[in-house]
Amino acid sequence: MTTVSVNAQEIREAVSMPEAIEAVRQGFIDLANGEFEMPTRTVLRDGQFLSMPAHHRPSRSAMIKTLSLNFERTPAITGTIVWSTLDRLDHLVADAGPVTTLRTGAIVGVATDLLAAPDAHELTLIGAGGQAPDQVRAVHAVRPLTRLTVVDANAERARVLADAMQAELDGTEVVTASDAATAVRDAQIVCCATTATSPLFPETALPAQVHVNAIGAFRPTMRELPDELLANSNVVIDELDAILEESGEIIHALEAGAITRGDLTELGSALLAPPSDFGKRTVFKSVGVAMQDWAIARLLADKFLG
Repeated sequence: MTTVSVNAQEIREAVSMPEAIEAVRQGFIDLANGEFEMPTRTVLRDGQFLSMPAHHRPSRSAMIKTLSLNFERTPAITGTIVWSTLDRLDHLVADAGPVTTLRTGAIVGVATDLLAAPDAHELTLIGAGGQAPDQVRAVHAVRPLTRLTVVDANAERARVLADAMQAELDGTEVVTASDAATAVRDAQIVCCATTATSPLFPETALPAQVHVNAIGAFRPTMRELPDELLANSNVVIDELDAILEESGEIIHALEAGAITRGDLTELGSALLAPPSDFGKRTVFKSVGVAMQDWAIARLLADKFLG
């Protein structure tokens, strides 16, 4: 038996964002078709330790990810991914940190490609932490950006991210802001990647047509979006069981009567039957599911195990 270990640099060099987006897109289609065995993740110490398994029946392959999260350290996300298949003895072990940010970016790319206006080209990103760069890269891969606004309460952190993104996004105007409500006023796409426990902006701050991605809040005690936005938008989610257990925004809106379960569409279903009746405001809410990690791990296995 051979164990192949893949570090952060090797992951970044091996998997491009367009590849990741396509892998995650196909993964959600397979999930909707019942091709995965995927229990809801195990959560310990109120979300500071996570364990996430997924088994893809057609390929006879499986992945398990273990994480620790501590937003007071850098990087905040550390852990390990193990990928194996019944058809061979060797398996792959990968750094879970970059896989997690890559797959979280990729799902936003899938959702933005499906739900954002075809001509959208301006992004407001709220949160300049570890997930932020891949959020920008993913949106740019499906909707080439002419303007990016980075919002963070920490002005220096916003500036550092803006400088880094400016170096990557040739021809894109990159600016910073400190007030989220003002920064989303003219946005065509909004990405929320924070650890907020209350909504980042009121619904009235948003323009009439906008697509909003929210990936930061992953526990019932966390919220990035107001109930009113969810009530007055077409809402797509990653996976219902995970959302009902972990998404503070959705749980709060359901309990308040702002939405019902029938208002929620899973991403896989939306990909299989793209909606034609969506209004001018769309929201994609994700807490992250193990299939996304499996999709990136499979790409790595194809490249490093041969």
